[in-house]
Amino acid sequence: MSLSHEHSHEHWMQLALEQAALAAAAGEVPVGAVVVSPEGQLLGSGYNQPIGGKDPTAHAEVMALRAAAAQIDNYRLPDCTLYVTIEPCTMCVGAMVHARIGHLVYGAPEPRFGAVVSGRRLLDEGEFNHRMTHQGGVLAERCGEIMREFFRSRR
Repeated sequence: MSLSHEHSHEHWMQLALEQAALAAAAGEVPVGAVVVSPEGQLLGSGYNQPIGGKDPTAHAEVMALRAAAAQIDNYRLPDCTLYVTIEPCTMCVGAMVHARIGHLVYGAPEPRFGAVVSGRRLLDEGEFNHRMTHQGGVLAERCGEIMREFFRSRR
C-alpha cells in the first residue's frame, strides 16, 4: 500500500480518534473514521451519529465514506484507505466493499460485533466482488480506552 509518506498510520488514526471524541461529546458511541486518498489526502471524516441523526446507518465508517465520495464526486473510492477506531461491523464492511476501499486500518478489535477478525471474517471469506487488505491494532489501546471510558461513564 502506498500512502503518502509524510503521515503514518498513527497520524491518521489520531484524526479518527478526534472524530470519536466528537461522537462521545454528542452522547454517541465513540467511534471515528477518516478516508485517505492513495496520495495521502484526507478525503472525508465521520463519527457515529445514529442517535442524533435518527439513522441506523450513520456509523462512523459510513459517514466518512459519504463525505469522501462527495469530496471526489464519485461513490467509488478505489485504493483509498479507511481508518476507523474500532473493528467495523457487517454493515460497514459491506459499505467499504461497495465503495471499493483498498485498505482498512482499525484500532481496537470489537469482540461482539466486529466483522473483520473478531466475529465473522467477512473480508477473508472471498465471496465479494472486491477485495481489500486490512490491518488492526493501530493505537489499539487508546481506541479501546475511549470506548471503555464512554461505557464506564454511562453505568
